[in-house]
Amino acid sequence: SESCRHHIGHPVFHDAYKGWSCCKKKCTDFTEFLNIKGCTVSRHSNEKPPELEKPKEDKKLLDEVIEYRAPQNEIIPEVVVKPNVSLALREQLTSLKSKVVESSTEYDGTGSIPVGTTCKNYNCNVVYEGPETLSTKCTHHPGCPVFHEGLKFWSCCTKRTTDFNTFLEQVGCTVGEHVWFEKTNVGEVKCRLDWHQTGSHIYVSIFGKKCDPESSIVELSPVRLKMSLFFPEKRGTYTTDIELRGVSTD
Repeated sequence: SESCRHHIGHPVFHDAYKGWSCCKKKCTDFTEFLNIKGCTVSRHSNEKPPELEKPKEDKKLLDEVIEYRAPQNEIIPEVVVKPNVSLALREQLTSLKSKVVESSTEYDGTGSIPVGTTCKNYNCNVVYEGPETLSTKCTHHPGCPVFHEGLKFWSCCTKRTTDFNTFLEQVGCTVGEHVWFEKTNVGEVKCRLDWHQTGSHIYVSIFGKKCDPESSIVELSPVRLKMSLFFPEKRGTYTTDIELRGVSTD
C-alpha cells in the first residue's frame, strides 16, 4: 500500500502566522501553509480524524453580572515645599525690594503732580515744572523698542540703526499729551509653564523673573501640585493648580 504523508495535528492561526500544531514550521502566506508537507508517514485511512473538543460553556455564567468599582484614592493633603534659593537671586531681590519701596512713593495719578516728575512716554524727557508744563507738546514713540539682528528701532517707526546712543536719541514720531505716572497692573501675572512627565519623574518649569520665594507658596501631594508665586516688581501673583498624571512618590 502507498504511504500516507500527513499532519497528525490541527491547523493553528495566531498573530498572522499559520502552521500545524505538530510542526515547528510557520508561515504568513495561506497558499504556502497549504503546501507544507506532512510530518508523519503512515497508512491511508478511510476514517475521518477526530475533531477537537470545544470547551463546554456554563450557561449559568452567561447571565452573570460582573461589577467593577474603581479604586478610591486616599486623600493626602499637600505639603509645602521649601525652595532652594541661590545667593545671586537673594541679592537681586534685596535690591529689587528697595526699588519697589521707592517707586511706591512716586506719583500715582491722584492729587497734584509733584514738581520734578518726568513724562513717562518713550523719548519724551519733559519734566513737570508747574501748570504751564501741561500745555507743552509731548513728542514720543507710542510703540515699543525692538532689537533684532543687530538693529535697534521702534515698532512705530521705520528708521533703524545699529548704534544704541543714536537709538536713544531718536526723536519721537507722535505728538500727544504727557503721561506723568505709570499704570501698573496689580493682580494676576502670566508666566510660561512647561510640564513633562515620565514613568518615574515629573518636571515642571515656570519661567518668570525675580520671583520672591519668601512670599510664594509651592504645595505638593502625590497627585496634585499647587503654586502661588509672587513677583514684587510686577506687584502680582502667578497661580496654577495641576493634577498630576499618575502618582508622585517623591
